[in-house]
Amino acid sequence: MSDDLHALEAWAGALLAKLQPAQRRAVNHKVAIDLRRSQAQRIKAQQGPDGAAYPARKRRKEFKGKNGRIKRQKAAMFAKIRTAKYLKVHADPGQLTVGFVGKVMHIARVHHEGLTDSVSKKGPKYSYPARPLLGFSEEDRTLVRESLLTHLAQT
Repeated sequence: MSDDLHALEAWAGALLAKLQPAQRRAVNHKVAIDLRRSQAQRIKAQQGPDGAAYPARKRRKEFKGKNGRIKRQKAAMFAKIRTAKYLKVHADPGQLTVGFVGKVMHIARVHHEGLTDSVSKKGPKYSYPARPLLGFSEEDRTLVRESLLTHLAQT
């Protein structure tokens, strides 16, 4: 996998070297946005970079109101974390980065690596299963190649 990334980097680097720094930054930014969209869709589908499904959430007791009606609907995992507010892109002429920022970075790291963290501020500790949020799959490599060629053709 590492060799594939180096080959992709060498191929893209040769194409980008012919552009001015401002054009390289613009192309990198567009490719990063496409990559962020791909990562967010994969997180929404609750799949890791290898295509494996995330481990299921721990079951909670349902909160029942009158007549046995369930008050709380099942919420999607990582609904807010995958938005553009938290999943940021950074592009400059030499590189592009897609990652989490702020307090969300800690939450994402705990879930990504499967670490132990407190459930609430002064709550109990819980050992979260590993749910890889960000990663580089074969589809992402293809997406980067196609996106780079599309944006280069437009410049």
